[in-house]
Amino acid sequence: MSQPQAAVGASVKRVDARLRVTGRAKYAGDNNPDGVVHAVIVDSTVGRGRITAIDARAALAQPGVVKVISHLNAPKLPPLQGWWPPRGELRAFQDDSVRFFGQPVAVVVATTLERAQHAASLVEVSYDAQPPSTDIATADPADDPQTYARGDADAALKTADVKLDLAFRMARNHHNPMEPAGTVARWDGDQLTLWEKTNWVGGTVMTMAAEFGMAPDKVRVIAPFIGGGFGSAGRTWVHTVIAAIAAREVKRPVKLALTRKQTYSGVGFRPAYEYGLRLGSDRRGRLTASAHDVRAETSRYETNIEGVLVPGRMLYSTPNVRQGYWQVPLDVSTPTYMRGPGYASGAFPVETAMDELAHELGLDPIELRLRNEPSADEASKLPFSTRRLRECYAAGAREFGWDRRKAKPRSTREGDWLVGMGMAAGVYDTQRSQAQVSFRLDADGTALVQSATSDMGPGTATSMTQVAADALGLTMRQVTFRLGDSLMPPAPGHFGSQTMASVGSAVQDGGDKLRGQAITLAVKDEGSPLHGADPADVVVRGGRLYVKDDPARGETYQRLLARNNLTHLEALGSYAGASGSEKFSFYAYAATFAEVAVDARLGLVRVRRMVGVYDAARIISPKLADSQALGAMIGGIGQALLEHTVTDHRDGRIVNANLADYLVPVHADIPTDLKAIFIDGEDYEADPIGVKGLGEIVIVGVAPAIANAVFNATGRRIRELPITPEALL
Repeated sequence: MSQPQAAVGASVKRVDARLRVTGRAKYAGDNNPDGVVHAVIVDSTVGRGRITAIDARAALAQPGVVKVISHLNAPKLPPLQGWWPPRGELRAFQDDSVRFFGQPVAVVVATTLERAQHAASLVEVSYDAQPPSTDIATADPADDPQTYARGDADAALKTADVKLDLAFRMARNHHNPMEPAGTVARWDGDQLTLWEKTNWVGGTVMTMAAEFGMAPDKVRVIAPFIGGGFGSAGRTWVHTVIAAIAAREVKRPVKLALTRKQTYSGVGFRPAYEYGLRLGSDRRGRLTASAHDVRAETSRYETNIEGVLVPGRMLYSTPNVRQGYWQVPLDVSTPTYMRGPGYASGAFPVETAMDELAHELGLDPIELRLRNEPSADEASKLPFSTRRLRECYAAGAREFGWDRRKAKPRSTREGDWLVGMGMAAGVYDTQRSQAQVSFRLDADGTALVQSATSDMGPGTATSMTQVAADALGLTMRQVTFRLGDSLMPPAPGHFGSQTMASVGSAVQDGGDKLRGQAITLAVKDEGSPLHGADPADVVVRGGRLYVKDDPARGETYQRLLARNNLTHLEALGSYAGASGSEKFSFYAYAATFAEVAVDARLGLVRVRRMVGVYDAARIISPKLADSQALGAMIGGIGQALLEHTVTDHRDGRIVNANLADYLVPVHADIPTDLKAIFIDGEDYEADPIGVKGLGEIVIVGVAPAIANAVFNATGRRIRELPITPEALL
């Protein structure tokens, strides 16, 4: 008998909402262990070269300054061993090389933050500077591109009835979460404790163990609350190692927080792309071939590769596909994940091209997509576990009023405003990884559930509490879910939209095991009303075990444990992750619809309304899902119209490294008419709880939907992000 579902599927409040809004939630920088001192990083002021001298005398002469650490006096770290970290990471103060503008070259430790900041400004660094290469448009790519092919795309393009040859550019974006990156590091002998902004405590443990040549069980990482990340906290950056070095050198706990400016060079970014796309079709709109040639920026010392080519490989039925991905090494810091990594960038050229092809053929953009719906994943040659993209189109068109769209561009005008509608599809892979969760049911009928997972905003603690409550047959108030400590059972990184599927499945497993223990105890207990009952007929609701067809026959967890002199029951839930030989293609899907108004004289674009429809399988927490989708629409507005990192290529300096000049959507940019719709359905082929990832898919397709609406409004096809007013004038 499956358990009654009272919490899962309900729109509940966040279990930690009061802590967050009252300021009682402790983020990394809120921790102040006894004797804590403050560290401030000194950044390089050249984009490439070598350090020739560091003069720290003026800084050391300041009151309260404890130490200045650089490559001149930093301890030598052991060589990295084994498989972790997986790439050529920047190591803290190990040589005199400058690899990018803003690279940490020294750190000042002082008794107060103000003293450390002042002393850092007095450190004088001399360089042998060389001209950096920071412009993807002029730099040479590496010689070893990643390639993919099926059929003969070049031959098919030559004979295609309709051909498009398009070039796209996507600007670098930065995450800009509310909480900047920060660390508090403390050594107790050879034991390192970090209060860290990270959404993968296990990854930070492995990185720090590798950096210092120590056993992982000597590192503890604590991160119960994260003030937003969008990908910037998905890996461990060099400032964390610097904080640990400083703490060991001064023999006191050290607090280090990056300034807003330092986050632009310190914690990654969405890389810039140049994307060439050739598309061929017959006159009925059936795709015959596509060729994708991508150039992506990465750092010279480390590689970063994203799934930018995946949408063009499997989203539409295309018999002939050729793809090439060229990394362009630059004198910049390393890019990293940013919400919808790879897919959000790759969807822009693919979905813009599909809109352009529909216009060329005189077809409705949805009809063109329907004509090219694949029956299976043509890249993996596997059937889809579920693919409800047709339903997404239908629901979105109906809700949005797509039938009112005028196909001819520049047909709708309201005074100075040109009005247009656009849509785009989206896809994101359904990731799943190994996870474990501990359960403890106490004699008072309450439960404690723990996992080393994270929550950077989507509401992990709430959704896991919902799953645990139903699995145990308790109310949500009777369940406490704790997370964000590496001493808890291991969990995968809180990225890639894998947390609900992975940790949630482990929660379901642990709850089922613990409930099963209690039921077994009851049916074998001669003093229980359930003695002799078939365990399969016993369910639990509100903390009371009873026979499903005889609700009067039952008892509470409290009575059961008390009678058996038990203080608690325990279980460990686990999930093995994705199978190594999967039989299906697993993806989540989206259809995004947007209406824009463009000032015909000023080129100013305003998004008026949006509807997003998602095939994300079973929705555990509708209120949280809705929040995720609306937030992603807002982020997509930023990607489409505002966000653009500006680099001075003379020295590699990021010119707009602040929230005044790096534009993100504010209230004036965000329409009040935003709506998310989730297609009913489950995907139990993907995982035991039937979910797909949600956090990424909701942004994939937002930018091209807006760009396609701009074309419908103005007749101007913009193939570069962000779409600026000057591009429309």
